[in-house]
Amino acid sequence: MDRNQATGLILFAAVILVYSIFFTSPPEPQLQEPTGEVISSVQGNPTENITQEVEEVDSLQDLKAQIQYGVFASLVKGNESEVTLENDKMIVTFSTKGAEIKQVELKEYKTWDQRPLILMDNESSDLSYQINTTKGSLSLNEFYFTANTSTSQVDGESVPTIEFTAQTSSGKITRSYSLPNESYVLTKKLALDGLTSQLVDSNINIIWDAKLLRQEEDIEESRRKTNINFYKSSEKYDYLSQSKDETSEQVSEPLKWVSYSQRFFTSGIIAGNQFNSGSLEQVTPQDTLSVKNMKSTLALPLENGKAELSYYFGPNNYKVLKKITPGFENNVDMGYFFVSWVNKYIIVNLFHFLEKFFSNYGIIIIIIVFIIKLALFPLTYKSYVGMAKMRVIKPEIDELKEKYKDDPTKQQQEQMKLFGQLGVSPISGCLPMLLQMPFLFAMFFFFPNSIEMRQESFLWAHDLSTYDSFIKLPFTIPFYGSHVSLFTLLMTVSQIAYTHFNNQLTAAQGPMKNLGYIMPIGFMFILNSYPAALSFYYFVSNMVTFGQQALIKLFVDDKKIREKVDASKVKNANKKKSKFQQKLEDAMKAAESNKKKK
Repeated sequence: MDRNQATGLILFAAVILVYSIFFTSPPEPQLQEPTGEVISSVQGNPTENITQEVEEVDSLQDLKAQIQYGVFASLVKGNESEVTLENDKMIVTFSTKGAEIKQVELKEYKTWDQRPLILMDNESSDLSYQINTTKGSLSLNEFYFTANTSTSQVDGESVPTIEFTAQTSSGKITRSYSLPNESYVLTKKLALDGLTSQLVDSNINIIWDAKLLRQEEDIEESRRKTNINFYKSSEKYDYLSQSKDETSEQVSEPLKWVSYSQRFFTSGIIAGNQFNSGSLEQVTPQDTLSVKNMKSTLALPLENGKAELSYYFGPNNYKVLKKITPGFENNVDMGYFFVSWVNKYIIVNLFHFLEKFFSNYGIIIIIIVFIIKLALFPLTYKSYVGMAKMRVIKPEIDELKEKYKDDPTKQQQEQMKLFGQLGVSPISGCLPMLLQMPFLFAMFFFFPNSIEMRQESFLWAHDLSTYDSFIKLPFTIPFYGSHVSLFTLLMTVSQIAYTHFNNQLTAAQGPMKNLGYIMPIGFMFILNSYPAALSFYYFVSNMVTFGQQALIKLFVDDKKIREKVDASKVKNANKKKSKFQQKLEDAMKAAESNKKKK
């Protein structure tokens, strides 16, 4: 045996020796006859081992919770259950895990397909309150609370209240909610007693992430009317852009409230005092699972560890919203400033007054048309007389056009002179009509946003708040749609008939005559997908106006108007030009002079 072989043999023996000492198992015990004592020992060991393992796991979880949550560690263990608050308007469901709103159901309303109307639930909405502690940012939604229901007296009324309490070794967290009867407002109080030393700042961050549930059949119209509105403490209302699919805004100044406003319903959060700042974001999804996706992050200040706020979950009823908090009525779009006053101070009050006597909203619309037309009748009469004057002096105007057909400036000057002599104003027929325009435009905003029309039927229209699909088309017409709205069709025919009658009264010629026929066709395309209530209002309005003018025609004699015009001509024969007429003529001459120089 050489040296290498001897060395290998020694190493091999050493490996076997080390293995036998450290890695081999002890000899198995000899099998014995089973006895009761042995059986007892064998059965008891697994239970003790499992118990020991569970205790070790619990200890590890407790240690981990202690490291992560500090004094709040005891609050992350518990059992979840549901508690509800209910009045005659809504049912609010809470979870003891987080003591937060889990679901809100409005009892008076249904979705377009007659399902319960849920404004928010735990699957579509996440409402989280986060505190900044020495252990980092912690969400109250992770803590388990104990619920206690009671009633409290508010202005002599018993108000149902739920108080959620989470007790720690250092203090407690209390979240209490109250829901008065006949109210859409849920009030909330939050208190951190004995725990302020655990906070690194005096703000609690509210993060409200929501996918707004679809409530109406026409999702495109719903999306056009859905956006985030907010009201600054400086009493300035604002909103995110409705025209963009994705938009956001950082608001550094204090806010009073933020709302997720849909076409007919609003969910809002209102500060007891103010939110110090806010981050707002809205996105229009590509699918139809939600109307829009909203997210708000609000900084709510704590005063001595306490804060108050409230929620609004309810309809976009102007009179209801106006009572909630300053500026909250802006969640109902009443139109631009020059027409909104008509809706706010006339139409809304008129509607609510008529609702006391009539339950059919088609009848209410007809009555409103008659009331408005009656109030505006003096303007309609003046407009008709003004057009009649222009009609009777048409021969003189045609004569001037022929005489000065090669000199437009001179033609206009002579026409102005003729109008002054005859006592006729070319705008006398148009001005009264312009004064009626705010009412026509006001309805364009009122009916599409009026919750009073929602799911109210009239004649063949099953829902006045959406289009009346009289005929379904097997194809889609661009800018028109895949259906035919009969009320819109009737409105178009009535407008064309009114235009024809009006052209006869004014003896209109040229482009203005044709324009009167083109506009109704254009509106037919625009209003085909608008609410049936709007088209029906315009249809009734056209018919009433047509009737008014036919009635006025019976009492206005063109011969008498001609006699008045001739009398004015004699009276004004030697009358000096007014300053306005002189300035107008000078301006026309100056314009013509500049034109020739060029």
